[in-house]
Amino acid sequence: MGKDKLRKFSEINTFDNVYQLEEGKPLKGKWSREHFKNDNPVVLELACGKGEYAVNMAKLFPEKNFIGIDLKGNRIWRGAKTGVEENIPNLAFLRIQIEDLQDYFGEKEIAEIWITFADPQPQISRERKRLTSPNFLAKYKPLLREGAKINLKTDNDGLYNYTKEKVAELGLLTHKDTDHLYQSDLADEVLSIKTHYERIYLKKDKNINYIQFSFS
Repeated sequence: MGKDKLRKFSEINTFDNVYQLEEGKPLKGKWSREHFKNDNPVVLELACGKGEYAVNMAKLFPEKNFIGIDLKGNRIWRGAKTGVEENIPNLAFLRIQIEDLQDYFGEKEIAEIWITFADPQPQISRERKRLTSPNFLAKYKPLLREGAKINLKTDNDGLYNYTKEKVAELGLLTHKDTDHLYQSDLADEVLSIKTHYERIYLKKDKNINYIQFSFS
């Protein structure tokens, strides 16, 4: 492991807005009350990387609590450090495997989920690893409040089309849907937040897909 990664791993251990592995389990069902010290709704950014969405949405919506989730501590470091430096009280990060979400969040604890530029796992053999696969959707469902939205923003046409297919097959409700976000009328203040990877894709003139759906 390089010196920079080691430095970041060492530094996130000092951040009070980061929970790693077992540290987060005692907060199951109690994130708002015990970490954020309020009763506000909890929003997750899954596979958050540097946490650009979690950071920016926390600034836009102080009445909500945001948690970025990723296994890569050196990526989480950037968003967490911004949260500390800018004193963003409604922002936290959790370093875990996403498939373990049910060990860290209680029934109906989550108000919304964002999946932004996640690994599309294009190989057929890795379908279960896609964050919008029936495998993962089944993990999210008991954690979501009634009417809670799931948002997917991706440059990958394959993942977008796969998600649309699964939403239809499972009888889920589609609320917003476009295969050219910035050519649509959906690109509001939130959807115009750009991650590191999105900026790279846009420079290559790649279309950005977006779909918002829910179980009810």
